[in-house]
Amino acid sequence: MEFTVPQFIEKEAKIVGPFTFKQFIFIGLAGGLCVFLFFTVPFSLFVILAIFLLGGAFALVFLKIEKVPLPVFIKNFFVFLFKPKAYLWKKKGTPSKFLKKERKKEIRTEEAEEEGRKSKLKITRGSRLHELLTRIETK
Repeated sequence: MEFTVPQFIEKEAKIVGPFTFKQFIFIGLAGGLCVFLFFTVPFSLFVILAIFLLGGAFALVFLKIEKVPLPVFIKNFFVFLFKPKAYLWKKKGTPSKFLKKERKKEIRTEEAEEEGRKSKLKITRGSRLHELLTRIETK
């Protein structure tokens, strides 16, 4: 027995004519603002503002940049702009030279501290032991 598998499940439903609810809201808000501006500003200014408002609304509704709707593209732009960024790249399997050096320093200082604790000797500045420990830390 064969069953038909529904296609395009992720598509938004068309609520008002050929528009989804979001698209209808964008066009409706721009149209409402144009009506308000028609009665409040001079006609020449109204024409200029209406062109920008309706042009912006239709861009938000229909324009896609690399198959991504404009509102999603704008949201992603601002998320990228304000989100903290840390770019790290590490080849798998091998730690970087910097990390190796830092780890060696940590191990050496930990070993030196352990040795110092075990022997319970006071290490004074200028002593031969202090010089040796500082040489180990700087390598």
